[in-house]
Amino acid sequence: MSRSRIVLGGGLALASVSALVWGGRALLTRQAAIARRRIGKPLGEESLDADRVWRSALAGPPVELLLLGDSLAAGLGAERRKDTLGGRLAKGLARQLHRPVRLHTAAIVGSESSALAGQLEAIPDAYRPDVAVIVVGGNDVTHRVPVAESVAHLESAIADLRRRGAAVVVGTCPDLGALRAVPQPLRTLGGRVSRQLAIAQAAAAERAGAASVDLRRAVGPMFLDDPDGMFSLDRFHPSALGYRRTAEALLPAVAAATRSRS
Repeated sequence: MSRSRIVLGGGLALASVSALVWGGRALLTRQAAIARRRIGKPLGEESLDADRVWRSALAGPPVELLLLGDSLAAGLGAERRKDTLGGRLAKGLARQLHRPVRLHTAAIVGSESSALAGQLEAIPDAYRPDVAVIVVGGNDVTHRVPVAESVAHLESAIADLRRRGAAVVVGTCPDLGALRAVPQPLRTLGGRVSRQLAIAQAAAAERAGAASVDLRRAVGPMFLDDPDGMFSLDRFHPSALGYRRTAEALLPAVAAATRSRS
């Protein structure tokens, strides 16, 4: 075969690969637009305010519980305060520790991991949480934030919280492969990247001295098996049942972390 034919053949092969790459990107871009239209924002962008002292009739000073992260941590999709993730965790923690629990939610709908620093900065300097729960990562995946960058922000937040004297529990990135409103192959890709981020988050939590709960394994199958029951109106955020199951998965680690601090 002549050199010119080899060069031509190589050029055609590279062109074919390039076309496939760009075609794949175009497909994923179209599917992302479809997913955004399907999901929309029927729940708005404001979660319920569940911050209060839960089980105030119990004896003893309240346990200070802080929630940081994204819309899941903020409880978007719950129709009652007691059904938010914070409300569920506060009630469960009070029941296990036989003490009232004061909930403070710093989580903000739509946040990526980079927003954790700002959420912490907004907390008064005098505030000292006993235990902090961080649930973040879904928006990092949908906005294609590099895993290493997401994890660096998470580790920084954990370090800040530990300097404040708080025990920390990280709920790792949920399984975005469970989102049936997202078409294929984008859903499979989202599931793969969310799994990679969850694994990295768990490793980061361990390095930084925090506990972690693998939400993909703990509750992901429930969202896959019962999407109508576990998802809220937008088929993206949890329903009351979804938050209940998520809180049940997190609670043992949150209670253990709180006890270890005492």
